[in-house]
Amino acid sequence: MSSVERDAASVVRHYHERSKHRLEAYAAGPETLDWDAQPAPFRRFEGAPVVSLPLLSELPADSPIARALAAPFDSLGEARPPIAPSLASLGALLQSSLGITAWKSIGPDRWAVRANPSSGNLHPVEAYVLVRGVAGLADGLYHYEPERHALELRARGAPPPPGREGPRVDLALTTVMWREAWKYGERAFRYCQLDVGHAMAALRYAAALFGWRLAEQAHVGSATLATALGLDRAADFAAGRRADTEREEPEVLLSLSWEGEDAPLADPEELARFARVASWHGTASLIDARPMYRWPVVTEIAEATRRPEAEARAPASASATSDATGPRRSSGAPRRRAGDVILERRSAQRFDAGHVLDRDLFFELLDAALPRRAAPWDVLAQPPRVELVLLVHRVSALDAGVYWLNRRSASSEALVARFEERFRPSRAPGAPPHLDLVELMRVDPRQLARVARTVHCHQDIAATSCFAVGMLADVASAVSEAPSAYRDLYREAGVLGQALYLEAESRDLRGTGIGCFFDDPFHELLGLEGHACQSLYHFTVGKPKIDPRVETAPPYAPRPTRLPGALDE
Repeated sequence: MSSVERDAASVVRHYHERSKHRLEAYAAGPETLDWDAQPAPFRRFEGAPVVSLPLLSELPADSPIARALAAPFDSLGEARPPIAPSLASLGALLQSSLGITAWKSIGPDRWAVRANPSSGNLHPVEAYVLVRGVAGLADGLYHYEPERHALELRARGAPPPPGREGPRVDLALTTVMWREAWKYGERAFRYCQLDVGHAMAALRYAAALFGWRLAEQAHVGSATLATALGLDRAADFAAGRRADTEREEPEVLLSLSWEGEDAPLADPEELARFARVASWHGTASLIDARPMYRWPVVTEIAEATRRPEAEARAPASASATSDATGPRRSSGAPRRRAGDVILERRSAQRFDAGHVLDRDLFFELLDAALPRRAAPWDVLAQPPRVELVLLVHRVSALDAGVYWLNRRSASSEALVARFEERFRPSRAPGAPPHLDLVELMRVDPRQLARVARTVHCHQDIAATSCFAVGMLADVASAVSEAPSAYRDLYREAGVLGQALYLEAESRDLRGTGIGCFFDDPFHELLGLEGHACQSLYHFTVGKPKIDPRVETAPPYAPRPTRLPGALDE
C-alpha cells in the first residue's frame, strides 16, 4: 500500500469511528430540520432534449415485456430468452428498478415511493445511461429523470464501440450526498453507499426479468467516470450558496448484456475521449438553495474512497467464493408475479408483534441471502465480505435468540474464532444442509425484544419484527487492501437488503432497512472487540400492519399517444 493509500485508509478508519451512533450520543447531525426546505428529490437538466420512455401501463398485455413481468418472482434465477434492447425494454428496465411505483399521501403530505428504497426516502442516487445502437435513441449519454420517466440527452455522440457487433448500453450511478447529509449529517456517506447497493440490486433484478445480465465495471476509476458523465463540468452545475450541495459523486459503471455473457469491458480511455468530443446539453437544476449546515467530513471520506484506475480484466463475480446450492422455495408459499413483487415493494412502518413466522419460510429467506452466480449477486465485482447475525424473535420451532448465518465470505474466518470463544455455537435445528445457520445463544423473548429495541436506536420496529438482521464485515482487512473497498462493503450490504426486501415481499411479508443503530453496543452483544468486524446495516422482516390513513395513487398519469423516441418539446 502506498503512502497515499495509507493516508486514505486512515481517513476511512477515522470516519467510521466518528460516524458511529453511541448510547451517550448520536453521530453529528443537524439540530433542526425544515421539511418545507428539503433538498429537491428530483434533478433535471434544463435545456437538454427529453425523450419520454414508454410506461409499463402503456404496453400491450401480450407483449414480451408484459409476459416477463408476469413470470413468478422465484424464477428470476433461471435462464430465459433475452428480450431485444429497445426504447420500450430500456424504459421497462428503468421503471422496474429506479422509477416511481406509487404516490402516497396522508393529510396534506404527499411523497413518491420508488422501486429502489432509500434512507429517509431522500434518494441521493441519480442514474445515467450510455447508449449506442439502440433504435429510437440517438447515440450518447442520457440522464434518467424518474419523475417524468424520461431520458434527458446530456451529451450527443457515439460512446465507445461495443467490442462486438450490435448495440451497447451502460448504466452509471452517482449520488447527490447532500440529500442525505441534509437530514443525517456525518453518517450520510454510509447511507449513500447503502442506497447505491440497493439500486444496483434493483437494476440487476429488473435486468433478470428480461433475460439480461448486468456487470460492474470495477476497473473504471472514479475520475474517468466523472469525466464520462460530465460531473466535472462545473459550469453545468449551479453553485447555489455552496458547491458541495449540488455536486454529484461518481459511484459505479454497470454494463448490460443480452447475449448470454457479460458485455465487453469498458475502455476508460475511450470513455474519456467520448466526453471530449461529445456535444453537451443542459444545466443541472438546483438541489438546495439555502443549506443550513456543513459536513466537511462527508467530502473527506468521499475523496478518500474514490476508486483509482485498475487493470481491465474479466469481472470476478461476487459469488466466486461461494455458490450456494439447495432448494430456492420448498414451503409451498404462493408464487407471486415478479412485476408485482418489484413494483409493490414497500418498507414496513409497523409490524404485527404477534405474528409467528413459519420456519420453512424463514429458511427460504435466509437461503436467498446466500451468494450465487445469479441475480442479484453477480452484479458485484468483488467477492462477498458481509456476514449476517440474526436476532430471532418469533419463528416457529426455533428458540428466540441470537443466530449467525455463515455466508462463507471473506469475513467468516474472523467471526468463527470470536464466536467460538464467546459462545457455544450449535447448528440451528431443522436448517437445510446447505444453510450454515448457527445458534449462538438463546435469550428470553422479552429480554431479546428489549435488547433489539435499544440497539436499534430505541425503535419498536426492531422488537416487533419476526427477526432482525445485523450485517457485519471485516472492515479493517478490506480497507487495508484498498480504501475504496469501504464503499464496496456498504454496497454489498445494500444488495443484501434489496434481496431481503423482495424475498419478503414475495411471501406476503415486509422488510425495513435500519441505518440507525448503536454500533459498538451491538458489537459488545456479540463479544466483538477492536476495529475489525464492524456492523454496516441492519434489517427487519415481519408481518406488516398497514396504516389505513395513507392513500395511494398511481405512479404516472396517462400520457397522450406520441411517436416512440420522439423528442419532447
